[in-house]
Amino acid sequence: MLPDLTPDAITALFTRADGSYLFARWGRPIAPVVFGVTDASLPAIKGGIAAVAELAKLPLADTDPELGANLMVFFVRDWGELTDTPNLDRLVPDLGPLVDRLAAADANQYRIFRFDADGGIKACFVFLCMDDQLASLDAGTLAMQQMVQSVLLWSDRAFTNRAALVQGPDGTVLLRPDIAALIRAAYDPVLPPAARDPSHALRLYARTGAIQKFN
Repeated sequence: MLPDLTPDAITALFTRADGSYLFARWGRPIAPVVFGVTDASLPAIKGGIAAVAELAKLPLADTDPELGANLMVFFVRDWGELTDTPNLDRLVPDLGPLVDRLAAADANQYRIFRFDADGGIKACFVFLCMDDQLASLDAGTLAMQQMVQSVLLWSDRAFTNRAALVQGPDGTVLLRPDIAALIRAAYDPVLPPAARDPSHALRLYARTGAIQKFN
């Protein structure tokens, strides 16, 4: 059993700042599209997204029948670029005030989720403002980091004090073993696509134990 995967630790990863427990996973294949990057960086970005999707056994698709693309990742140099993006205000309500808040907070990333009727994730919009911190990461690492944070609806405080990725002995960037086990467990077909009861964390805990024992 991984020492970091206790029931309390899992509960905390899905408990928001207001004290509410809220879990959701994707209920459909992911159809990603990326804006604002060079052609040279696309293979690494696609590889980072695919690696996390494979971990969750979550299919990737060329298109979503309802939305076309349901994972949209926007790379910008300045938050103001978002308001200049054609039709983005149709996808993101109150885009102007949101951009103002992100700029005022000196934020470098933001995610918006949309949900199906059963509470599962049906779309995610990821906005990245490439400051020095994000620019220091290679494209594949950045894509993996963002996909980890988009593959589940984590707490808004989940990775504040400890990142989801770590550096291995050879310098390779890896997903933390406890987070990898938790993502796999979260996509167990037996579990519901969404949950608000903290007892759900115990079900996750039981499945991370089974994964570590038999995989």
